[in-house]
Parts: sequence; C-alpha cells; structure tokens
Amino acid sequence: MNGLTQAFFDAFALLAGFDQQVAGIVLLSLRVSGLAVLFGTLVGLPLGACLGVGRFPGRTALVVILNGCMGLPSVVVGVVVYLMLSRSGPLGELGLLYSPTAMVVAQTLLVVPLMAAIARQVVEDAWREYEEELTAMRFGWFDSVRVLLHDCRHSLLVAVLAGLGRAMSEVGAVMIVGGNIDHSTRTMTTAIALETSKGDLPLAIALGLVLLSVILLLNGLAHALRQWALRRYA
Repeated sequence: MNGLTQAFFDAFALLAGFDQQVAGIVLLSLRVSGLAVLFGTLVGLPLGACLGVGRFPGRTALVVILNGCMGLPSVVVGVVVYLMLSRSGPLGELGLLYSPTAMVVAQTLLVVPLMAAIARQVVEDAWREYEEELTAMRFGWFDSVRVLLHDCRHSLLVAVLAGLGRAMSEVGAVMIVGGNIDHSTRTMTTAIALETSKGDLPLAIALGLVLLSVILLLNGLAHALRQWALRRYA
C-alpha cells in the first residue's frame, strides 16, 4: 500500500471516528461562513435589488464598481480588515483581530458584492418584465423592490449559493485576520493549506472531503427546493 492510499484510509478513519479536531474545525467553518452569508443576504440582496429597480445619476458607475468587486482579491480584503482591526487601526480597541468575528467581517465583505451583483441582474430582468404592471398599480420604489425580491426569491438562491461557495472556499482573508490559530480560528480551508504544507495528508484529505460534501449537499438541497417551487407555482 503506497503513501497516498494509506493517507486516504487514514482520512476515512478520522471521519468514521468523528475525530474531535476535525469536528471542531468543521463547526467553526460552518459558523463563520454561515454568519457571513446571513449578513451578505441581509445587505447584498436588498442592495442589488435597489440597483436593479432604481434609476438615478451615477447608477451605471455603481453597477460597474459592484461588478468589479465580484472578483475582489481575498488577500486585499484581508489586509484592509487587518488594518482596521489592528492596534493602530480605528477599531483596534475592540480587540477583534485574530478572532472568529474578524473572519466573519472579512468573509462578509467578500460575499456582499458577489450576492448584490447577481441579485441586481435577477431583479433588473424581472423589473423589465413587470415594470408596467407595478407602475400601473402605483407601486413606489420601495414597494417595487420588496415585491420583486419576494417574487424572485427562488432565483435569488443562486446568489446565496454563490456567496456560500465563496465564503467556504476562501482562505487568504481569513488566514490574515484570523491567524489560523488551532482550536480558535482554524477553518477547513486554512487547515487544509497548513496540514498539506506540513505533510499531514490524512487530516487535509478528511477536511477536503467534508468541504466538498457540504457544498454538494447544500447545492442539492437548493436545487430540490427550486424544483419543488417550480412545480408548486407552475
């Protein structure tokens, strides 16, 4: 049995034995990414919907900036958050650097532009289709945004899943602001990077399998929900 095969056997043994180290890393990753996606949903979807419906001076520039921020390098976000939370930064007195809270902030800044840009496109397409009806019913700007967000809620799952995928696969920003501290700020992606560099392949493989399984499971649930909604409201 070669080394790679043995590493896979050891990885499955870690998963089958519910290894506490693996469980702790997975739970922290889910908590940090889940909170980031929650905040991203609360901020990004309404922001995107407002840009999709609103027509005001400077809107085009905002849309261009938002689309550009979809590919914002995670290390740049990490450095910005680090500078804000460091001792010499404006928020240094809060003592949030190298904590899960700092990681949530960094991931939120990464997912908000992505979710907002997708939401803007979805809502803008719906606005073109229903603009005459909403105008005839004398719906104001706020009411139109609210109605379209509700009407497009199943399509907006794409934005939520995209945000979740970016949050869970992100490594640069959370390593900078979290420090990859064992039993404190170590997530699946940072642990995979660290353990691979150390040569601890079983733990890296185990965490990689969990990460892939979580992403596939969530996407499967979202697809099933979307198909259910299409059948119900057809």
